[in-house]
Order: sequence, then C-alpha cells, then structure tokens
Amino acid sequence: MYKEVKVGDIKIGRKNPIVLIAGPCVIESEKSAMKHAALLKDITEKLEIPFIFKSSYDKANRSSLHSYRGPGIKKGLSILNKIKSRLGIPVLSDVHTAREVSEAKKVLDVLQIPAFLSRQTDLLIEAARTKKPVNVKKGQFLSPWGIKNVIAKIESVGNENIIITERGTSFGYNMLVSDFRSILIMKNFGYPVCFDASHSVQLPGGMGTKSGGQSEFIEPLASCACVCGADAIFVEVHENPKKALSDGPNMLKLSRLEKFLKKIKKLEKITRN
Repeated sequence: MYKEVKVGDIKIGRKNPIVLIAGPCVIESEKSAMKHAALLKDITEKLEIPFIFKSSYDKANRSSLHSYRGPGIKKGLSILNKIKSRLGIPVLSDVHTAREVSEAKKVLDVLQIPAFLSRQTDLLIEAARTKKPVNVKKGQFLSPWGIKNVIAKIESVGNENIIITERGTSFGYNMLVSDFRSILIMKNFGYPVCFDASHSVQLPGGMGTKSGGQSEFIEPLASCACVCGADAIFVEVHENPKKALSDGPNMLKLSRLEKFLKKIKKLEKITRN
C-alpha cells in the first residue's frame, strides 16, 4: 500500500497531484527570499499546483571554504517563518546535524536530509522523532534499493511521514547520471518519491572551487520523472541564476517556470489517465 504524506493541507503520493518543491538554493537575503516565495506562490496558485517553498539557511557542504553558506540557522529560520506566516505556504530546508533539529522543527514543515548525509543514523533518527515529514535526498553513492535501510531508520521511531528524493548518481568524476528506474524501484517501498531536477544536472566540484551544472537538462529530466510516476518535482529557481550565490549553473530561471510547469501538468494528465 502506497502511503500518503501530508504537509499542512498538501497531500503527497498516491493519486494526488504532483507537488512542486521550489525556491532559491540558499537564502541570500530576507528581501530576496520573500520576493521569490511570493512570485512562486502566484505562479503555482494560477496553475493550481501544490507548492512547498525551499531555501537553505545554511549550505554546509559547499565545495570551497570561502563559498557563501547562507545567513545561518537563527536568522534563516526567522526568514522562513515570516514567509510561512505572511504568505501561508509550507517551508522546507536542510538540517545537517542532530543538534540543529530542535530549533529547525519549530519552523520547518518538512525537514530535509542532504544527500551527503542520507546514511547519518543519528541525524535521521532525531529528525524522525519530530514526527514531521522527513525528505531524504538519496545519496549519489546509494543504489535505489539501498534506500530501504534509510527508511528503516526513520520508521524505527514510529515516523512514517517519509519522502524520498532522487537526485542523480555519481558517474565518474564531477558528473551525475539519472537512472529513472530508481523512481519506480523506490516507490515500491511504499513512500512518495520526489525528483530533484536541479541537483541531477549538477557537476559536483566541476568548476574547481564550486560546482557547475547543465540547467538546459532540467526540463527534459523532470519530464521523464513525471512520466515515471514521481509524486513531486524539486527544482531550484532564481530570477537571475548567473548572479545566484549558490548553485546558479543548475538552477532554472524563474521566467521559465510557468511554461515548464504547464508542460508537467500536461504530462501528468496523460500519464495519470
């Protein structure tokens, strides 16, 4: 039996509509985050697409020591809380340590486990103990069947509010490849599966002190994921990706989002029927 995960009024999984998880990679400022969230809300409401806002308060796994990480947990959660309360949309962000969880759970509607940390038992269990939805990014080093052990860790403390996100698999150095069998395999574990269209086109560390990316493949890969039954699409967006402080090369330009989502809705209608 496929489970359904609820994030506020949004239902993910089973035969519910595809959910969009989107926002700038990292919180660059309160003004920027609020502006992007408001624009995303307008687009998704117009298209009747369930929407969860995503932006990180801390990017603890940047390639370089000198890369921008974000405003930090205190200021970042304050900004996300304002977005949540003023715009009435659920929010998602990464948690990197078990110690962060106690503060993050006060604001976040979904706690996200970064791919590099997807096997960190203490972090997974602490996030699970909140009973809130936990979105685990499948490590680029994990097989799709290997995610079963990750699920078991979260279930061990009675939390079945689990979302699994496919975000590509390591393919040699500085390269990822998407195996769409992964979506079908992981759905058989009974939980909703999301496809991360941004990080699947990332070139990890491909620019020396930072990651590169091939954003031109975001739309076709997301379309494939939709056809394969993804319950949600994760995409990082920015008004001007070239000026983004993190992950610009693998972000979708905001002006392209509406057209992209219309295509996803058409594909969803065809495949669901």
